[in-house]
Parts: sequence; structure tokens; C-alpha cells
Amino acid sequence: MTLCVTFSLVTGIVWASSDSSEDTSSVTAARGSDAAGGGAPPFRRAPHAPAKKVPTSHAPLVHSRPVKVAVPAIYIEAPVTGLGLDAKGRLGAPPLSKPKLVGWYRKGPSPGEAGTSLIVGHRDTATGPAIFLNLNVLRRGDTVKVTRADRRIAVFTVDEVKTYTKDKFPDEKVYGATGRPELRLMTCGGRFDKKNGYSANVVVFAHLTSLKKQAA
Repeated sequence: MTLCVTFSLVTGIVWASSDSSEDTSSVTAARGSDAAGGGAPPFRRAPHAPAKKVPTSHAPLVHSRPVKVAVPAIYIEAPVTGLGLDAKGRLGAPPLSKPKLVGWYRKGPSPGEAGTSLIVGHRDTATGPAIFLNLNVLRRGDTVKVTRADRRIAVFTVDEVKTYTKDKFPDEKVYGATGRPELRLMTCGGRFDKKNGYSANVVVFAHLTSLKKQAA
């Protein structure tokens, strides 16, 4: 089943960065569903899948909701809202009216908790660029800092960045069980057409490497 949300089609302008390799036209229509990705609903199969035995840089944390995401390499900081699934198993996304907001799938692990935490953001909206416009330029070794409600900052290191077409979205790789605390950042990518929206999703794979305490 394709992950999507119920927001209606919104006409807008895509602002592509100069170092982006993805194909976009100058005038397109941004859809709320595009950021959420393809494939089956997240984490539906994860509890039944064996965890991979992979090295871990830090012990898992207890559950605590994320409140802010920072990605220094692309100069962004964003507040976080919780996302859920609808009755058909479709993943939500932040409101198109709030392009600087990202969403965390609240039924999955929180960032730093054992398993895979999922954070989604828009690439563009009707008003121009959105928070994850340049997500595709991240590289292995870049960091993602997630401030949690317990005032801990979970620091993740990027392992890889991939773009997947929606019809070949690797559910298990993106959402599946892991042997360490991991994070996925997702947005839309690939080609765009007005009928179907973006053809692909950009996925950042990262794992927990350190913890910091938020300054008082």
C-alpha cells in the first residue's frame, strides 16, 4: 500500500537548489502526500522481523518525544509535530501551511530509542521552499541533532542518502527492525507531474552516535 496523506493538491513553485541533481520544473504543484513516501505503512511488520546485528555507538534511550530537529550541514532547525496513520494506514505529513515544520511518526520509536524513528518534512509548498528542500545533498558523516522533551539531544550520524521511486520503495530497509537506534529523514524527490506528484522519495539513513544535554 502506498503511504499518502489526505491533503488536497496545492499549486506552487518548486525552488531547486543549485547543487540538486533531481529533475524539477519551474512551476509545479506541491502535494501533501509526496513527502510521506511509498511502500507499506511504516512499522506494521517491524515487530515481527528479526533485528539486524549491527554495531551500536550508544545504548538506546527511553521514550521521549522529539521537539526540535537540526541539520547543521544544510543550516536548518525545525520544530516537530506528531504524525499518525489514518484508517487506511496512510501516513500523515505536516500541514502545507507550515513549511518549516517537520513531523515525527509518533507510533514508532522516538529518536534515540531502540528501533527506527521516522521524521518527514516537505520539500516545497505553494509559498516556495520548505524545510527539507536540500535533504538530498546530505552525505555520509553529516550529523542530525534531535532535541527531545527530556532535554537530551540525540546526535545521529548519516550512513547514506538514497532516492527511491514510489513503486520500488524498500519498506523493510526504511522501516524495518534494527539492532541499534536509527533515524530516517524523508521528503519528496525525483520527477514531478501535476497528476501524480513527485515520483520518488529521498531517504536519509542515520544512526545514534552521541548524546548531549540541552543547555539550561
